[in-house]
Amino acid sequence: MSPRKYDRRARLAAAQETQRRIVRATAELHGEHGALGTTHEMIARAAGVSLPTVYKYFPTRNDLIPHCTGLVFSRAPVRLDESVFDGKDGVPSRLRALVRRVFEHYDYAARWLRWSARDAVELPALQDVLDAAARGQSALVRTALAPGFEGRPPRRLVALSSVLLDFAAWQALTESGFTSAGAAAAVGEALVSLYSAKKEGRDV
Repeated sequence: MSPRKYDRRARLAAAQETQRRIVRATAELHGEHGALGTTHEMIARAAGVSLPTVYKYFPTRNDLIPHCTGLVFSRAPVRLDESVFDGKDGVPSRLRALVRRVFEHYDYAARWLRWSARDAVELPALQDVLDAAARGQSALVRTALAPGFEGRPPRRLVALSSVLLDFAAWQALTESGFTSAGAAAAVGEALVSLYSAKKEGRDV
């Protein structure tokens, strides 16, 4: 390898490591202060880099959001995908499994999510992340309910189930004294009751 190519690769590796340090520091600060409460000055101190360096790679808070949320989600102990339904045949068991998985995720991500609704009002990049997460969660709800309705669960039942699975519901229950597991059990039974009522022809 020529000295010039080696030097170019070394500079690229150093730049990538600097960016990783900035993103890691940002993720920790967002968990403590929220995205709007975190300044570039705070990030520079936490990452051990100069303020101009932070601005060089991430000029605005919105530029940081996809990298920060990507890191947070990559570290999550559970995956929010259709693997949650593995080995679950009936709709009730699928609903209970989905609630447990989602609430386990909230238990991990709460330190970041508690700020999200407020911060997203001023940060379009964060709103995009939240919207994508909501769409993904609604898709999982439809998948959980699909076997009970020939693949086409009622829209109102999907919407109501999604509300009960929202972070705000988990937050309200845990702040009122439920453990995360207890909240999952309670919401799981509520979803099963709603499903059973709809199957019996009762309005929900």
